Amino acid sequence: MALEPTVLNASERTAIQRLAGALALPAFDKGWVWLAGAGPGDPGLITVLGMHAVASADVILYDALVNEALLTLARPGAELIYAGKRAGQRSCKQSDISRTLVSLARGAKRVLRLKGGDPFVFGRGAEEALVLSRAGVPFRIVPGVTAGIGGLAYAGIPITHRDTNHVVTFLTGHGADGKLPKLDWQAIARGSPTIVLYMARKHAGEIAAKLIAAGRGAGEPAAIVSNASFADQAVRATTLGELGAAAAESAAPAILVIGENVGLRDSLDWLPGPAVQDDRRDNALAGSLKS
Repeated sequence: MALEPTVLNASERTAIQRLAGALALPAFDKGWVWLAGAGPGDPGLITVLGMHAVASADVILYDALVNEALLTLARPGAELIYAGKRAGQRSCKQSDISRTLVSLARGAKRVLRLKGGDPFVFGRGAEEALVLSRAGVPFRIVPGVTAGIGGLAYAGIPITHRDTNHVVTFLTGHGADGKLPKLDWQAIARGSPTIVLYMARKHAGEIAAKLIAAGRGAGEPAAIVSNASFADQAVRATTLGELGAAAAESAAPAILVIGENVGLRDSLDWLPGPAVQDDRRDNALAGSLKS
C-alpha cells in the first residue's frame, strides 16, 4: 500500500540539504538502492546519513518497526510503501520485497529500504543486499542503531560494564522456520555474562530452561524491554527463572536481556516512563508478607 507523505516546508528541506552538503554526504543517485537502519524507535536515533536518505529517495519501502515520524522527511512526490514483517501477523513476503527493490531500481528510481534498528543485525538486510548484488543493482548500506544497544540504553541497561562483563552475546530466538534456532547453549551459558535476545518472546521460557540446565542461576537478573525507545516503552525486570512467564505477559516487539547488568538499571534508569514492573521486587515483597 502506498501512502502520501506529509511534506516538509521549503526551509526545512533546505536545512537538511545544507547539512548533507556540509558533511559531504554521498549523493543518492537514480537506480541505486540504499538499505538503511532507522534505529529502534525514537526518530532522533536515525543517523544523519539515514535522514539524508529519507529526504532524497523517490520510493521508500519501510518496515513495521520504523517510526512513521521519519516519513515526514520524504521529498515531495515520494512514494511510501509499507513492507513490514511481524511475527504472527500477515506480512509481506521477503521474496516479493526483494523483487520490488530490483524492479524499482531498474526503473531509475532512488530506492530506500528503511528498516528498524540496523539492517545487518537480524534485519534481513544481508538477504536483500545479496539479491541486489546478484541482479547487478548498485546499493549502499546505511547502518543504524540496533535495539540491542540503543533500546537497552533507553531502559538504563548497559550491555557492557567493566565490573560485570567483558563479553556480550546477541542471539535471535526466531529462526527462518519460526522455531528456536539450534545453538550451543552450553557455550553461550559459559561464555557470555550478558546475553541479548532478539525476537525471543515466544521461546523465552524454553531459552531460560536451556540456560539454567547449562548452569546459569534461576535467580539471575533479566529484563524485557517492550517498544524500546518509543513513547510507550515498557520495562519489566525479572529473573531468568521467571523470564518465560514475564515475556508472555509483555507487549511485542520486545528485546530481552539476561545478566548482572540488568541490576544497574536501578541507578541508570534515566528515561521517565509510566510502565515499569519489577518482578524481583514484587516477589521479595510477597515473600516478606508471607513470613
